[in-house]
Amino acid sequence: MRLQPRSWLAAALLAAAGAASAGVTVDYVKPDEFIDMPHSLHDRDRVLKEVTRHFNDLAKDLPAGQNLKVTVTDIDLAGREEPRRWATNDIRIMRGGADWPTMKLSYTLEQDGQVLRSGEDTLKNMMYQQRINRYTSGDPLRYEKQMVDDWFQKTILGSQVSRK
Repeated sequence: MRLQPRSWLAAALLAAAGAASAGVTVDYVKPDEFIDMPHSLHDRDRVLKEVTRHFNDLAKDLPAGQNLKVTVTDIDLAGREEPRRWATNDIRIMRGGADWPTMKLSYTLEQDGQVLRSGEDTLKNMMYQQRINRYTSGDPLRYEKQMVDDWFQKTILGSQVSRK
């Protein structure tokens, strides 16, 4: 099958756009051993998928050609999960004290195969209930997302290095 000149140009532009777009890769190391995750396998999987989705949403703000690799080594969600007597699901209680969310991760920001920045961080949202939060009260990870947003803005976008 032979491509028409316009089809060939469209295919070339699509390939170039894909190569120039920003992206993120999120990996989890031993998530079953994280400090504080839901007990149910279904809920644990939902948390990890939602955290990954959030990093993907943030990656849309990266300049074209930059890629972020994140390896999460621990998560401690806001509040504490406590068993309920007559229900199958536990309930997460947030008291606003020493039950703030934390996340340990390492990261590498690359552009065109060159490392722009890398490191390890422990993210914390110690005042999680005293801050204004743009995420709704119906979002079960609103405090964790706020914490990741702060880190992303400060560490990844704050001192953005652009190589052209």
